[in-house]
Amino acid sequence: MSEQTTTERVKKPKWLRVKLPTGKKYTELRNLVNKYELNTICTSGSCPNMGECWGEGTATFMILGNICTRSCGFCGVKTGRPETVEWEEPEKVARSIKLMQIKHAVITSVDRDDLKDGGSIIWAETIKAIRRANPKTTLETLIPDFQLIHRNIDRILKVAPEIISHNLETVRRLTREVRIQAKYDRSLAVLKYLKDNGARRTKSGIMLGLGEKEEEVIQSMQDLAAVNVDIITIGQYLQPSKKHLPVKEFITPEQFKKYEEIGLKMGFRHVESGALVRSSYKAHKHVN
Repeated sequence: MSEQTTTERVKKPKWLRVKLPTGKKYTELRNLVNKYELNTICTSGSCPNMGECWGEGTATFMILGNICTRSCGFCGVKTGRPETVEWEEPEKVARSIKLMQIKHAVITSVDRDDLKDGGSIIWAETIKAIRRANPKTTLETLIPDFQLIHRNIDRILKVAPEIISHNLETVRRLTREVRIQAKYDRSLAVLKYLKDNGARRTKSGIMLGLGEKEEEVIQSMQDLAAVNVDIITIGQYLQPSKKHLPVKEFITPEQFKKYEEIGLKMGFRHVESGALVRSSYKAHKHVN
């Protein structure tokens, strides 16, 4: 790995420079999003892959509001007391997907530890609404850990999205610092429970550049392989604001390629590994 440490004054390496999204399909979708005020993570999160994904008919939507009950050190989502559940939300998301003519939708959410069901009822209703309005659209659900409460996870399993994803985010040693209210082994247990109870395909992601060592990354990959995760994504952490954890290292393309090769040898069906890779990157290819 590169030992380069980042500060605000250090420019990002050339492999992190992103071209502005262009193309007819992107322009059409951007106009739709603006006209109907559709809520996509692609736009609100300023995803570097937005143009590429939209051009391929993939988009990511966040449900259950934009205030999280957890305060992870890497995440740009606001922390606090969430608003009341919007029961019309499933139909709104389904309508957005239909308007945008999305072929593959990724659904994610904030953590809702304030709710007895962890938000799992809205999760299930959203999947059902999307299927009614968009029967040809395939689905990936990037779920929280639901505190490993099985009845809440079972609601996701029952509606059977093509892919169920839950991110490990970082290596074991850094979990307490990076994911303050989360637990490394609990996330692995969620992924194992999903696979053991009928999930078609499971997926997880980790981000690099927070001070992890190569052997720790490989160990995390082995831990995910041990619970039969099918797909992993590995990307570069970028600091959302000065209040968040600093980037300690920019990982080189060569190192990302090395992790990809290691992951494929471990038996993962798909390994997306690169500086600009995010959880939903090339998500449509992971269905096949």
